Amino acid sequence: LMEASVGRFDKAKSLAESELKLDSSDAMAELVLLVERVKAGDQAGAVARADALPQEGVHRFVRPLARAWTQMAIGDVAGADEALRAFDKFNGFAPLKFYQLGLLYDFAGNTEAAADNFKQALDASGQLNWRLTDSLANFYQRHGREDEATALYERFVKDNAGSELAESVLASRPKGVPPPLIGSAEDGLAEALFDLASVVNQPETLDLALLYARCALELRPHMVLDQLLLADVLSAQNKPEQSLAILSEIPQSSPYSWSARLRIAANLELLDRTDEAVAQLKEMAAEEPARAGADMQLGDLLRGKKRFTEAVDAYDEAVRRFEATGMPERWSLYYSRGIALERSGQWNRAEADLQRALELKPDQPLVLNYLGYSWIDRGENLQRGLEMIQKAVELRPEDGYIVDSLGWAHYRLGDYSSAVQYLEKAIELVPEDPTINDHLGDAYWQSGRAVEARYQWRRALQFGPQDDEIKPIQAKLDGGSVPTAGAARGG
Repeated sequence: LMEASVGRFDKAKSLAESELKLDSSDAMAELVLLVERVKAGDQAGAVARADALPQEGVHRFVRPLARAWTQMAIGDVAGADEALRAFDKFNGFAPLKFYQLGLLYDFAGNTEAAADNFKQALDASGQLNWRLTDSLANFYQRHGREDEATALYERFVKDNAGSELAESVLASRPKGVPPPLIGSAEDGLAEALFDLASVVNQPETLDLALLYARCALELRPHMVLDQLLLADVLSAQNKPEQSLAILSEIPQSSPYSWSARLRIAANLELLDRTDEAVAQLKEMAAEEPARAGADMQLGDLLRGKKRFTEAVDAYDEAVRRFEATGMPERWSLYYSRGIALERSGQWNRAEADLQRALELKPDQPLVLNYLGYSWIDRGENLQRGLEMIQKAVELRPEDGYIVDSLGWAHYRLGDYSSAVQYLEKAIELVPEDPTINDHLGDAYWQSGRAVEARYQWRRALQFGPQDDEIKPIQAKLDGGSVPTAGAARGG
């Protein structure tokens, strides 16, 4: 797994062969050898490796995809179709099944079956994603259905206004008749593994996403969307150097170059190369005056560095570009700018932005929490603010930071008993957060539980609080005063 996950498939092959001699049920070893057989053009060997993949466990979703495309390689369309029907017993996999069937029948030249399965994939997906958009539009354009392709692109752009992918769509839409997305069964298996990597790209299954994305790239080395996915997984695993190495392979001529450069800036920030990241984002913003993505990311970066005034400037420019191009407003932009404005002391503008974010996205828990807490912290709209935070907790009961806000709001209102109740729940959800531990210590103190209060403050210091938080916590341990309801701020 380790060798394949870093792209060293020659070494991974020999290790996989050795591993299967020790454990014939090793699914990862089978997958590595399947990729090797497909690359070698050994169709019979590939079919055998696909059939040997497990039907149970975390890799059970690979088998139908691998069997389908290895059957296609030997011309068995019916067998490939039957293999994909295995997804019928898995909840939530209908979009993937129908999408793969669409690709399969398109590759086989059965236009009617391809169109039917693509439509079912679209219906089952609910929300239109970029890969389905690109594939179906490609199919429409190749079969003289240009109006439908245009409508599909326009729908994606409308649903994802301001996103980096929406901006890439505007820049990358192919002119004329494009080539098929799948030119061989090997391409089909690469696409299938990429799709599966996208599905399992979740915090708890990043290793699987990494393995599948690497296997897809081994089969189709210049598959840019897979390179972007692989870079995202590596970043999520806190491997920014490896992510940068993948992104550097994407050529400037690619329609996804813009997306790659945004990711490069994000990885530079992960490496604490902030000045380089800022310079890159400013350069990108200057290059493309109609695009807002670089300004938005710059604002987020600066806000994360507590450079709030500069962040506001970046967000202001992003808003200006949205207005100038007529793109639909995004709640997240007003939410982010609202935070930066509030933290830079511009409350009137901040309040307006947060309210605008709620107009665009009613009941958005992050906005409800931030605006509601800000009102309570300022002694304004107390009841409405509390109700908003309560609503946020109802929407995200397992979000420890929002639960902390509700507990601290009760503290600010002098209801120490309720504060303890919610802050203890927040600690259960995020046990090592210094701010929540500090808050719970204060609530214990005001409830007459001094020993427990000191214990929580000491824990807060152990968990690495911000520099400006250390002295106030230490002062309380040294016998200083603990803020009362009306005086307490922060959280």
